[in-house]
Amino acid sequence: MKIAVLGTGMVGHALAGKFVALGHEVMMGSRESGNPKGVEWARTSGPLAHAGSFAEAAARSELLVNATPGTVSLAALAEAGEANLNGKILLDVSNALDPTSGFPPSLTVCNTDSIAESIQRTFPEVRVVKSLNTVSAPVMVDPGMLPGPHDIFMAGNDETAKTTVSGLLQAFGWAPDHIRDLGGLDAARGLEMWLPLWLRIFMQQPHGKMFNIGIVSE
Repeated sequence: MKIAVLGTGMVGHALAGKFVALGHEVMMGSRESGNPKGVEWARTSGPLAHAGSFAEAAARSELLVNATPGTVSLAALAEAGEANLNGKILLDVSNALDPTSGFPPSLTVCNTDSIAESIQRTFPEVRVVKSLNTVSAPVMVDPGMLPGPHDIFMAGNDETAKTTVSGLLQAFGWAPDHIRDLGGLDAARGLEMWLPLWLRIFMQQPHGKMFNIGIVSE
């Protein structure tokens, strides 16, 4: 599959690298096609790895990953171009964190809306699926690094798109019965609102310790 990963940060690098390792052709997208982080990643990641602008990456992709900060996601997708996005699955891993509000950061949107829903409203022909935003980048692509069962969540309005995303999550190593489908895209509100608690837990962890949550029921 041809995949565009929009964003050159830690999450973008982790996901793009995993997709390449799984045999997908990946273009890392950024504001400019000559972005040093993107170019260096492509140079060192093998023949399946490429770098370009948001628009270049979106145009050649079959599936997109939004790994940009939530505060700039709509602008980044606008630069990618609506025509390059329409009809495609977009896996949104962004979070609505305000980096100007100190640490831990507050949310720019919550309760009655989410970044994922904003993307869906702005680009109605895109098949948005929210997932992976509730864990750190290393755990996203290697859930087996944590002992015992733990869960990942997804939400979206398009069942076929969710099936495709579930397949990618399973390829990452997520067990099918621990991929929790929460229903429609409005469930992204809860997924994004988990981040303030996640950050508080993170602050209490020994340095470098990864963690996640699991659902326990009768």
